[in-house]
Amino acid sequence: MRLRVGFEFVLESGAPTPTAAIVRPRGAEGHRLLEERIEATPELPIHSYRDGFGNEVWRWLAPQGSLRLRYDAVAELPREPDPVLPDLPGTPVEDLPDDVLIYTLPSRYCPSDLVIGDAWRLFGDVPDGWARVQAICDWAHANIAYGYGNSTSTTSGYDAYQARKGVCRDFAHIGVMFCRALNIPARYVYGYLPDIDVPENPTPMDFHAWFEAYIAGAWRTFDARHNQPRIGRVLIARGRDAVDTAIMTSYGDSRLTGFTVWADEVADDFALPAAPELPAAHR
Repeated sequence: MRLRVGFEFVLESGAPTPTAAIVRPRGAEGHRLLEERIEATPELPIHSYRDGFGNEVWRWLAPQGSLRLRYDAVAELPREPDPVLPDLPGTPVEDLPDDVLIYTLPSRYCPSDLVIGDAWRLFGDVPDGWARVQAICDWAHANIAYGYGNSTSTTSGYDAYQARKGVCRDFAHIGVMFCRALNIPARYVYGYLPDIDVPENPTPMDFHAWFEAYIAGAWRTFDARHNQPRIGRVLIARGRDAVDTAIMTSYGDSRLTGFTVWADEVADDFALPAAPELPAAHR
């Protein structure tokens, strides 16, 4: 199938402001970008590099005043839901690859060292592997209240766990935090997730966060927020937590005053329009 994905940001800066953003979908992540377009008004040069986690980072100097940044793309990917492999066993720590060990450690938004006791009390009796990670997702889905405004940019997974409320980013942080407390490598992921074969969500679309756990020699997708296999994930970034995958970082007096995201299934012959125009459903 094909998806049209993209965003439009409007920034207001009191002075020229260095800015970095991780917003372009990663390549070779289950999807293929067929067409894409980036537009900045006013025009400005955008520098690109790969960070230590393989994410593509854009850098630019935002001008004083208003900047409109728009990205539009068509991605091709299988029309299949997330795989479910409940019998996969866990991987002993001594058998983990060297580059995976970092994802067993606490990080800023996933302080797993604070919940080791709770983690083993809640999930220690569940067999290690897929079943244990799924038990974490089941618990978070049932016990953490989802809602816009339930957390802030400084809310950690531990904060959301204590408050029993959060947004998708908090569900992902909680999942990662508990996995690491149980010696299961886990990393934070964010990207696009359209409403395909699920009830349509009437709220404005946003980027979505989920997580990956290392089980039986490979990284597996889990989503504690929705807690069901979904179709159409287009991955943008991954890292230890939201610090490593920040959508945008401004080094100065700059505010995000406009924010629109879209992810819609389109026909196989769809092509991006010549004029910058939002999909009708997201105007």
